[in-house]
Amino acid sequence: MIRSSIRSFFLIMAQVIHASREHLDDLVPLFDKYRIFYKQKSDLEASDKFLKERFEKNECEVFLAYLDEKAVGFVLLYTTFSSVSLKPVFVLNDLYVLEDYRQNGIGELLLNKAKEFCKEKGYKGLAL
Repeated sequence: MIRSSIRSFFLIMAQVIHASREHLDDLVPLFDKYRIFYKQKSDLEASDKFLKERFEKNECEVFLAYLDEKAVGFVLLYTTFSSVSLKPVFVLNDLYVLEDYRQNGIGELLLNKAKEFCKEKGYKGLAL
């Protein structure tokens, strides 16, 4: 019961925004932690450069989850295409939630936002 109440609190308080280059100060540290999770060395400068290039070239869509004005997670989508349906498809390439905020529905909230965005854009689907 307590776990359920905590989860509900996080979901009610969390805000998900469609990120842009202006949100790099919040996104880069999360992206770096994501890479560390996958056994890469921390490199904030390279992470910043990589994400700036993706935004400048319009090669990604990013959603950031905030809790009490703190960025606690993100989902990063890339576009590819379905030859059969002749439609674009989003690839959910990266999803990350800070360790202290896991198991509280933040990841699910980000995933649902990605699915909703996919429908809004009229894309074929979302590939994981």
